[in-house]
Amino acid sequence: MTALERLHVDCAALGTILFTVTAHDFDALLFRRLYSSHPAEYPASGTKPMVRDAWFDLCITRGETFVANTPDAFAALFFDHALITSMGLGSAVNIPVSDGTLVVGTVNLLAGIGHFTPDRLAGYHDAVRGQRVGLVQALRASAATPG
Repeated sequence: MTALERLHVDCAALGTILFTVTAHDFDALLFRRLYSSHPAEYPASGTKPMVRDAWFDLCITRGETFVANTPDAFAALFFDHALITSMGLGSAVNIPVSDGTLVVGTVNLLAGIGHFTPDRLAGYHDAVRGQRVGLVQALRASAATPG
């Protein structure tokens, strides 16, 4: 089992419904999805433009976790908020993954409204830390692969 698969299992056990991992391609100014629990809605080959907004400043520049426990809290930042809510999801977390110098990707978790309590967040952070080495390897390998 890969680090991405193991982390997906661990996060699902904590209550995550939608799980993706996204690599940051700073050369192409794209976010590239490497893994998805819902490939029909969010294929692993998906990309989106890198926009330097409040989310980018928090997660990528400062390396801090983004937490939104209601659709209103993420709607202005997520272009796909209608799809997210149509799937019955109402909270989102993006956990930055650093290679020690640079945030090279994020672990993206979605669940029902109000899911991401402080205790649950601690569990998710522990799960990501436990797979950090494998995550960073997968994220670096994706950066080396032409898109």
